[in-house]
Amino acid sequence: MAELLVFGSIAYDCIETPIAKEDYILGGSASYAALAASYFAPVKMAGIVGCDFKDSDISRLKARNIDVSGLEHSQKPTFFWRGKYHDNFNSRDTLDVQLNAFEGYSPILADSYKNAKYVLLGNISPEHQSKVLSEIASPKFVVLDTMDLWINTALEPLKNLIKRVNLLIVNDSEAKALAQERNIIRAGEKLLQLGAESVIIKTGEYGAMLFHKEGFFVIPAFPVVELHDPTGAGDSFVGALTGYLAGKDSCDFTSLKQAMVYGAATASLTVESFSCYKLEENGFDEVQRRADYIKKISQL
Repeated sequence: MAELLVFGSIAYDCIETPIAKEDYILGGSASYAALAASYFAPVKMAGIVGCDFKDSDISRLKARNIDVSGLEHSQKPTFFWRGKYHDNFNSRDTLDVQLNAFEGYSPILADSYKNAKYVLLGNISPEHQSKVLSEIASPKFVVLDTMDLWINTALEPLKNLIKRVNLLIVNDSEAKALAQERNIIRAGEKLLQLGAESVIIKTGEYGAMLFHKEGFFVIPAFPVVELHDPTGAGDSFVGALTGYLAGKDSCDFTSLKQAMVYGAATASLTVESFSCYKLEENGFDEVQRRADYIKKISQL
């Protein structure tokens, strides 16, 4: 088992879905990813929180044995996002974004974090991701998650960063935009040429695809009936996947395929509640049950 460093955004969200609404709940890519990864491996969480960040939320993270000693603290409020989902849950409107602590932020990694062997660069600007990666002494496996915002506004820094990582993770629309391809398979194959050893394309409720030098692999999503809030599902998938690899201290093709199953199982928990509540409420047995079900429905 190896230690995992999770770096990304930490936020307070106000979210409205067709089911309900919640205000000022814990969010951000690092929050979801770290909690998901904590099922599988020791996690060190890096990022910045604001002066309004609650002690109770720090306690929630510590309760899952997540090391938060390296979190940076700002005198400004925590990053804030407000969004409203459409009836289909697949599209949403951003109603308000307040950078707050992110404004002028330049990450400084704690010395105790710099020897991490597995690194998850959660969704945040490529500039911040690159700076953190540069401070890691000798990483064994680096996972990069990104989004359309950075593809549209920071393409060259993003491409330069992709060359330095082992696994790139994007969703289907991001893959097509980054590869400039309409076909998802061609997009995945083209993304491999950017320099990462492997590429995973998330396809939401349909699962995920792995493009690797040793082959191609697809998994379905776990069938969710009680969908409450899709926020953080992708971050949870990436967090659990990377946590699984760190827990096994293995990152070969077979391990990646297994990790995808556990990523999908964990992400299915996230969408059944707002914020990270389901990740905190459920133990590993429920993750394992869902992983076993995904494996079962993937066989003839």
